[in-house]
Amino acid sequence: MKSIVNKPWGSFEVLEQDKKYTIKKIIVIPGGILSYQSHSHRSEHWIVVEGKAEITLENKVYNLSENETIFIPQESKHRLANKSDKNLVIIEMWYGDKLDENDIIRYDDIYGRK
Repeated sequence: MKSIVNKPWGSFEVLEQDKKYTIKKIIVIPGGILSYQSHSHRSEHWIVVEGKAEITLENKVYNLSENETIFIPQESKHRLANKSDKNLVIIEMWYGDKLDENDIIRYDDIYGRK
C-alpha cells in the first residue's frame, strides 16, 4: 500500500519504485517552498500536472505551468516553490545509480532542516 508522507511544504507519495527509477507525486501547498538542494547520485525530471511552479535551477528561475517539464541534472542545485493560491502537483521521476531519499544536500531551507 502506498503511503503519503507529509512535509512542511506539502506532501509526496511514491507511485512506483524500481532499482532503476522512482516515480513520485508531489503536492506543494500555496506558499510552500522545498529546500535549495542537490543530489549526488540521481537526476530528476519534473512534470507539472496542476498549478504553477517556480523552479530555481542553479541561478536561473523558470516558471512552469500545467503540462510543462524540466530536467534536473545530477548534482545541480535546485528548488521548487508554489507562489500561487492553489495546490501545485508535480510528477517527479528519479533515475541514477543510487535512488535513496537521503541522497540530499541542503544549501538553504526556510523550515530549518539540514
